[in-house]
Amino acid sequence: MFTELPTQRPHTPILDGIDAGRNPSALNEQELLALSDELRAYLLYSVGQSGGHFGAGLGVVELTIALHHVFDTPHDRLVWDVGHQAYPHKILTGRMQDMHSIRLANGLSGFPKRAESDYDTFGVGHSSTSVSAAMGMALAAAREEQRRRVVAVIGDGAITGGMAFEALAHAGDVRPDMLVILNDNQMSIGHNRGGLASYFAKIWASKTYIAMREGSKRVLKKMKPAWDLAKRTEEHMKGMVAPGTLFEELGWHYIGPIDGHDLPQLVQTLENMKDLKGPQFLHVLTMKGKGYTPAEADPVGFHAINKLETKPAPDTAALSAPTPEKTKKKPKYQDVFGQWLCDMADQDGRLMAITPAMCEGSGMVPYSKRFPDRYFDVAIAEQHAVTLAAGMACENLKPVVAIYSTFLQRAYDQLIHDVALQKLDVTFAIDRAGLVGQDGPTHHGAFDLSYLRCIPNMLIGAPSDENECRQMLYTAYRHPGPAAIRYPRGTGPGALIEETMTELEIGKGVVVRQGSGTAILNFGALFTEALAAGEELDATVVDMRWVKPLDEALILDLARSHDLLITFEENAIAGGAGAGVAEFLSAQGINAAIRHLGIPDHFVEHGGQDDIRAEQAMSRDAIVALVQTESAEPDSKGGPFSLVASRDAFPIARD
Repeated sequence: MFTELPTQRPHTPILDGIDAGRNPSALNEQELLALSDELRAYLLYSVGQSGGHFGAGLGVVELTIALHHVFDTPHDRLVWDVGHQAYPHKILTGRMQDMHSIRLANGLSGFPKRAESDYDTFGVGHSSTSVSAAMGMALAAAREEQRRRVVAVIGDGAITGGMAFEALAHAGDVRPDMLVILNDNQMSIGHNRGGLASYFAKIWASKTYIAMREGSKRVLKKMKPAWDLAKRTEEHMKGMVAPGTLFEELGWHYIGPIDGHDLPQLVQTLENMKDLKGPQFLHVLTMKGKGYTPAEADPVGFHAINKLETKPAPDTAALSAPTPEKTKKKPKYQDVFGQWLCDMADQDGRLMAITPAMCEGSGMVPYSKRFPDRYFDVAIAEQHAVTLAAGMACENLKPVVAIYSTFLQRAYDQLIHDVALQKLDVTFAIDRAGLVGQDGPTHHGAFDLSYLRCIPNMLIGAPSDENECRQMLYTAYRHPGPAAIRYPRGTGPGALIEETMTELEIGKGVVVRQGSGTAILNFGALFTEALAAGEELDATVVDMRWVKPLDEALILDLARSHDLLITFEENAIAGGAGAGVAEFLSAQGINAAIRHLGIPDHFVEHGGQDDIRAEQAMSRDAIVALVQTESAEPDSKGGPFSLVASRDAFPIARD
């Protein structure tokens, strides 16, 4: 048991042998137990050096070892759901020496990634996909007559996603040869504890019981009444001591729950199950953060950590000097939203807040405690969250859906069909819009402006600072229809947040700096970069505020009075806010030079948030470089910047 993260690399002779190519299947029981201690120690050490997710990984150390010991990976397919728990898997599969680079630019991904290793059979980041993917692999193996086993590992949080149940139901009907392991770390699903449940789980996983069960099936199926009675008896017996009845009803052979930290039992159970035909379901109980006392006590708080900082020796002279008053920390955008939500709920008893398992990340903890009867965490079920809000709006309630940009993608049909089409009064608070940093391409909010802008009836806002975010949320809430306000991960420029809530004029931008020649049209939270570029270039700088509706009158005026328009947004250039500006000018027949800065047409890899923003040309320097290039080559269409409407794009002269 560790109480602190190790700062020195632990002694790991068995793990080093695995990293050098020794096959885990060759280890005996004592070596496996020693390996589990070494792997847990090394995981704590490596994450302390790099930062990252580690609570879930600590909980599956024994399970990961057992899987790689029993199954012939990567020939046998191992699919991890979400991937937060895959760090031990990475360490055991040839990436031990590179763990220090995890989530850093050009380093290991924080999630399983097919391009990174043959052992990563499916790329993940969003939850509830593993059963579907594993089923596809199992059906492919059967079609190709490959003796290949397929295993999906899904957490008790991820299994709440509707997609997981769709796959479970389908597999129960098609009956592929596959194993699903439910890693129940006691965060989401209740279960029966006690000796009886554990005792029966051992019986159901034993070779004797399995042989009797399969043999009885062959005999009793010839006598249908006897078979039906035997099947019902087994299900009811399991239902009394284990939560497996649901899975049995879906057509799965359920075993469990068993102790996910009992390595010998895990190995024996997997050995007994690996050659069974049809869909098999193993339920294991684990502890998130196992082996690290602070994480065991606070599994949510230690879901992920930052790397350990090496502190210099104290300066005695500084210690004797008067201590200056500490600088007040800037609030994160999620905190701005959380405070607004509480303030708005105080004013309006109709406000209902909904989140798909993102309470802490969305800043909703204070609200959930103050207004528990008006707070709905629907688990990892984004589609349900949106349509639940639609149903509430039908009955004159005022739902606010707090959701990350990347996860709203999963509820796109509901957004269109259930909310926008019916013009229902639902407010979407879209967090983590733009480039989020180390979680990489599965989590960047790169597309929300593009996929929202094309939906009729939507109001879309992109605030430039914390106070504007608060006022824009209030405006969207007061708007009698579907509205979305998107804001980034982390802190903003530190604007003074006004306690009074004031409606902003919808569809109106603000000219913050008047210049000449070039006009920078900024959409969203990178406004300080745009303003800094404007100062250097003596350019006009506009806080556009609204992506839909656009301030068309202002855009026309800027196009007629400036030689070059630059749109600036932390969203995909394709279909984004800048594309909307170009489309409008094109429709008006305006002959204007316009360039777009945003996320190019590729998936952006992981790295530091500021670093990848700079790499993707979303900075003051990028704006300045673009204007200087345009000045040198005024008619150039080359380079990395999008040219959607240009001087020679339209034959109609500027009036």
